[in-house]
Amino acid sequence: MKIRVLLADDHALVREGIRSLLQLNEDIEVVGEAGDGNEAINKARELKPDVVVMDISMPSVSGVDATRQILKENPAIRVVVLSRHDNLMYARSLLDAGALAYVPKKAASTELASAIRAAYRGEVFLHPSIARGVVNDYMRLVQSEQKTGPLEQLSEREREILRLVAEGYSSHQIADRLFLTVKTVLNYRNNIRHKLGVDNTAQLIKYAIKIGLVEDEPGEI
Repeated sequence: MKIRVLLADDHALVREGIRSLLQLNEDIEVVGEAGDGNEAINKARELKPDVVVMDISMPSVSGVDATRQILKENPAIRVVVLSRHDNLMYARSLLDAGALAYVPKKAASTELASAIRAAYRGEVFLHPSIARGVVNDYMRLVQSEQKTGPLEQLSEREREILRLVAEGYSSHQIADRLFLTVKTVLNYRNNIRHKLGVDNTAQLIKYAIKIGLVEDEPGEI
C-alpha cells in the first residue's frame, strides 16, 4: 500500500519539483496539492492523506497554524515540514504544533522520502542541521527541571507559611503573626499544597520535616 501524500507549498514550481521527486519512489503517491494554508486544511479534510508535506511561510494561514488545525481535525495525519528556513526557531514552532519531521528544502532531494516514511511510521525525523539544537533544547529543559525542585517553586512568603504550619501554628495564628487575613493564609496554604503535590496538613508537615524546615514533628494543630 502506498503512502498517500498531500503537498502544501505556495510556489507551483516547488510543488512540481517535489511531486517529480516523490514519483521516483514506488511506495509514495502524491494525491493532492495546496497553494496556501487554508487550502491545505481543506484538502487534508477532503483527501485524508497519510502525510502532509507542509511549507512554513504560506499566505492566508501559516504552515504552523495549518498543521495545528489539520491535526486537531485528524490526529492520524502525519506532517512533514519542508522549509527554506534552516532555523531552530521555525523547527520548534512546527514540532510544538505536532509535526513529526523537519527537512530543509536544500536537503529535499536526498531526505524527503525518508522523512515521509519515518513520519508515516509515527517516528520523528530531524535533519542534522536542526537536530542538535532540538536535542540541546531538551537537555536544557531536563537540567532545569532537575535543578528546580518543588521547594524552589515556593515564594518566600509561601516558605514562611509552610514553616509556621509545620511548627504547629493554626491559620488564625499565622494570620495574626504575619498581619494577613485568614482567607489569605488559607489561599497560601492551598497554593503550597498544589505546588508540592500534597493533599493535607499532615503531608505538609512531613514534607517540611523531610527538607529540614523543622526538626521535630509538632503536636496537634
